[in-house]
Amino acid sequence: MALIHFLLVYDLSQQVLVSHAEYRDPDAAVAAYAELEAKHRQDTNVEIVLVGADSIETIMQTHGHYFGRAASEKASKYLVRAR
Repeated sequence: MALIHFLLVYDLSQQVLVSHAEYRDPDAAVAAYAELEAKHRQDTNVEIVLVGADSIETIMQTHGHYFGRAASEKASKYLVRAR
């Protein structure tokens, strides 16, 4: 399965995902990321993240806080600390 790039824009002050976009072309993903970083350079309330995975469902598991998953919810099985 091919790697898909997801560009997430999160408003820290409102704790809400403002937008997300999917890119199959890594060069286009990096260009879009750079453009948003430049646009929001002075805005400390905006967090811009570019992550890669096989699906948006994987991103929602690994980066759930961007999608409104409460911290108290069960963590991904991949993030649980071994005993």
